[in-house]
Amino acid sequence: MSTQRELTYLEAVRECMSQEMRVNEDVFIMGEDIGLYGGAFGVTRGMIEEFGNERVRNTPISEAAIAGAAVGAAMTGMRPIVELQFSDFITIATDQIVNQAAKNRYMFGGKGKVPLVLRTPSGSGTGAAAQHSQSLEAWMAHIPGLKVIQPSTGYDAKGLLKAAIDDDNPVIFYEHKLLYRTKGYVPEEPYSLPIGKADIKRQGTDVTIVATAIMVHKALQAAVELEKEGISVEIIDPRTLVPLDIETIIESVKKTGRVVVVHEAVKRGGFGGEIASLIAESEAFDYLDAPIKRLGGKSVPIPYNPVLEKAAIPQERDIIQAVKETVFRR
Repeated sequence: MSTQRELTYLEAVRECMSQEMRVNEDVFIMGEDIGLYGGAFGVTRGMIEEFGNERVRNTPISEAAIAGAAVGAAMTGMRPIVELQFSDFITIATDQIVNQAAKNRYMFGGKGKVPLVLRTPSGSGTGAAAQHSQSLEAWMAHIPGLKVIQPSTGYDAKGLLKAAIDDDNPVIFYEHKLLYRTKGYVPEEPYSLPIGKADIKRQGTDVTIVATAIMVHKALQAAVELEKEGISVEIIDPRTLVPLDIETIIESVKKTGRVVVVHEAVKRGGFGGEIASLIAESEAFDYLDAPIKRLGGKSVPIPYNPVLEKAAIPQERDIIQAVKETVFRR
């Protein structure tokens, strides 16, 4: 029976991994400094004491080697969970992810499985600057053969991570750094959430906001302010980019007639463009009372300066302005 206990997002991720490792000896973790140090953000802290260094494996500083070893382990029957210290470093592991993990099941006629989960912190807000603050999820979403998950709450993270570990396909699992310390209700017992099912974080009637990761929380704050001015906002969190639950988004847009898509990644080439196109190609187009609006990061490397860092990505005030421009458009 579920309790109403609260966990941080970070604790929810750790609890899921620990529970899965207790029931399945094929599940193990690998990454840089994930042992005694507990990883760059402390997600794996304490796990080596329970599971030992054979199942919580520190690796050399080589993301290509980590990803390559994980692909090999997955194809020989193990279920590795890789932790990359920062999602920016996925660029170094790209060949193994894009040309091996994503392709092998197809190229071997379905005979080979690649049950690999690659977890990695993404996003800005920690003053980590241009090489440690990017949001590159659209790159991975572009690759056939990969599933891409981007949960915004601890509850979603725990349930979706279990689903990812159980999946026989490679999954890229993005965890926004600023969400690690956020708290919320998380059941103690193991549970799984379906990959490819969006969540309606708030019901509304005047405008739909489709938001991902940390932007879900900014959108929720913006919705509270907009409600004071009589604007009712519905917020859709896709939770998984691939597969994308476009049906839930379409039904919301048909109800409200207006939509704002917001993400932290650079707007140009960002996943918001994909969502906007899918809406425009659907029956929801006939229900639109205003053009689809997109908000995304500015086309600049994330600055070290905290004022400029904040200015580079959408904030609550930007979401409020975008909604008003959409709702009051004539």
